[in-house]
Amino acid sequence: MTKLSIVESLTDIPAEQWDALTGSDNPFIQHAFLLAFETGQCLHNYGWQAKYFLIHTDDTNELIGAMPAYEKHNSYGEFVFDWAWADAYQRSGLNYYPKLVISIPYSPCQGPRILAKNNSEEIKSTLIKFALDFSEKKGYSSTHWLFNLPDDFNVLKKHTHLQRFDYQFHWKNHNYLNFDDFLAQLTSKKRKNIRQERRKVSEQNIQIKTFNGTELTEEQWKKIYYFYQITFMKKSGTATLSLDFFKSIARQLLVVFACSNDKEVAGAICIIGKDTLYGRHWGCFEEYDSLHFEVCYYTGIEYCIKHGIKTFEPGAQGEHKISRGFLPVKTWSAHWVAHPEFNRVLQQHLQRESLALEEYGKELNAASPFKS
Repeated sequence: MTKLSIVESLTDIPAEQWDALTGSDNPFIQHAFLLAFETGQCLHNYGWQAKYFLIHTDDTNELIGAMPAYEKHNSYGEFVFDWAWADAYQRSGLNYYPKLVISIPYSPCQGPRILAKNNSEEIKSTLIKFALDFSEKKGYSSTHWLFNLPDDFNVLKKHTHLQRFDYQFHWKNHNYLNFDDFLAQLTSKKRKNIRQERRKVSEQNIQIKTFNGTELTEEQWKKIYYFYQITFMKKSGTATLSLDFFKSIARQLLVVFACSNDKEVAGAICIIGKDTLYGRHWGCFEEYDSLHFEVCYYTGIEYCIKHGIKTFEPGAQGEHKISRGFLPVKTWSAHWVAHPEFNRVLQQHLQRESLALEEYGKELNAASPFKS
């Protein structure tokens, strides 16, 4: 027999019990990473209310299933865009919020979403049903599982009527010896363009420096956090992640600084996983020709080659990444919508969307910079 429960803080769950279920080295699903959102004050004030779904054994109280979920009162920080769905609800006199989202806040990165001992499909199904029952009881408009891995997605398809995909652009390390070895696999035109972009950065007297988060001085922390904030300032957005959040996960950070005359003029933050590097944030004092490509793409590629990391995910969207060696990869989400008519309409909409995206994917793959 098992017990189902929901807690609203990871402080109520021992880290070793949660991490024993993760079954991967994906950094985003680890207890410490998720807890950093709480302790860094990054959730509640921005419309995220944590709801951790748990399954324990009745006899030994062993944690055998878990799922990070959030009651949402907006769609910010999700990266699977449903603003049009919310608008349609509003035009019909219905409330789209609150909804339930199973994802990693502010992180468009694939990874485990439904944690189960021994990767049990039965436990995963129980968690999914638990979330759907809870959503109905609470009167949520919908429930959304975002950026799922195939194992989770295959189970979700059995319990949800709406599936959706989109594209990101990822770089793969084919055991390259160095950056030139990677370039040698590209067509001559693309290879020339990348070398030209890197040369432009050097000619502007800019040096690139990389640090692990644990190596940063207090002054460097202030600089990189300013670079993170300034990008949101320029777009009239809100920088929802706090400096305390970043410091809490310092060991998992790769910080890139671009320096001119020994002063930092731009910076980027990446998350380090065992097999994957995740590009997350970037900012600069002023624009420099090709600097974004160097700081956000080429430096990350060099880091992956040097450290034997298999994949580099530089963030959501951006067709311009293709010509720089990042190829299209599908990302998957699953959705449950309570309203029967909206569920029917969205099924039809997503069928049309999928057909259009399949054609778009063919165009993206045809633009590969690699030699055929």
